[in-house]
Amino acid sequence: MTLMIEPSAYSEVLLCLSHLRWNFVYQRPQHLLSRAAKKRKVIFFEEPLIENGIKPYLAVREDESGVLVATPMLPPMPQAAQAAQQQEMVDLLLAGTRPADTILWYYTPMALPFTRHLQSRACVYDNMDELSAFKGPSPLLLSLEEELLQRADVVFTGGKSLYRAKRHRHHNIHAFPSSIDATHFRKARASQDEPPDQRDLPRPRFGFFGVIDERLDIALLDKLAGSRPDWSFVMIGPVVKIDPASLPRRQNIAWLGMKAYQDLPGHLSGWDVGIMPFPQNEATRFISPTKTPEFLAAGVPVISTPIQDVVDPYGDAGLVEIAADAEGFARCGDRLLNMAKKAWIRKVDRHLLGNSWDLTWEQMEGLIKRDPAHPQEMRIPAGIVHV
Repeated sequence: MTLMIEPSAYSEVLLCLSHLRWNFVYQRPQHLLSRAAKKRKVIFFEEPLIENGIKPYLAVREDESGVLVATPMLPPMPQAAQAAQQQEMVDLLLAGTRPADTILWYYTPMALPFTRHLQSRACVYDNMDELSAFKGPSPLLLSLEEELLQRADVVFTGGKSLYRAKRHRHHNIHAFPSSIDATHFRKARASQDEPPDQRDLPRPRFGFFGVIDERLDIALLDKLAGSRPDWSFVMIGPVVKIDPASLPRRQNIAWLGMKAYQDLPGHLSGWDVGIMPFPQNEATRFISPTKTPEFLAAGVPVISTPIQDVVDPYGDAGLVEIAADAEGFARCGDRLLNMAKKAWIRKVDRHLLGNSWDLTWEQMEGLIKRDPAHPQEMRIPAGIVHV
């Protein structure tokens, strides 16, 4: 089947280059770009999927948000050949689009080898995580990030600590910590039908949702679950970059796998405490967990290890309990299970007031509208994209 990329009803195109997949955990990119799509055509260009025995093609579909999700499908090939194929695909997607009507939005510097030839009205680096600290980074990542920082007109960071680490590396850098769709998560405060896979788990329930990878302290979780066999631990999320066999298997730990974003309030409504057992290492040094305000908006008390962007502001404000080890988590859990929640909820709501992805996008968009110098025309022939 062939698909012609139809002209957008809007004159402007935002091309996002991402290391994450649109259908993965619903987080910062999805929140921001679904809002961006209300005023412009948004193309979310994912990392390639590699399959044996196929010819290169670009799979394109339109998400219900209006975002066009483009996935390069490639056979195994050298990195240089991959970049050439992706450059051709990007050029086809932008065929007929003027640089003056184009925004380039990067989540990964690894997209530069096939996009550095592009010109645009604005180049944005939304530096949501310190990718070089994650497991198995490319040896090219740091040099490509330096190039991207030179090219970017504006840089956003996913939290305060990452901003402090990089504020001297760009002249126009702004911190945008994790925000919240409060209306969505407040649904958890009302009584809901229990999800079938959680319904029979004993109370109290301590829950986590998010990516389960090297940024989860499984040793802490195992020790905590062992010390409190009467507590149930509900773990939601995909397991990536670690061996699933390494996860602790106890009778009171339920690994429920990935859940749709719209289903999370249903699970949260049956939790007594949320937990964020992150290890203290380079991979977590600059994280700003989106789940912090999401737990709070749901009315679920939270215990976290001392992650900098959780301690400031949530721990300092008395909204989140901070503990460094399993013994500390257990003590905090005992305290939260006996907490009078009404006063805490009022404090949470005051803190979250005005914190929204709508406002975050509005502020980002205002910064992007400070146009850089008008670029030259980009001449690319029109083409067909095959899916």
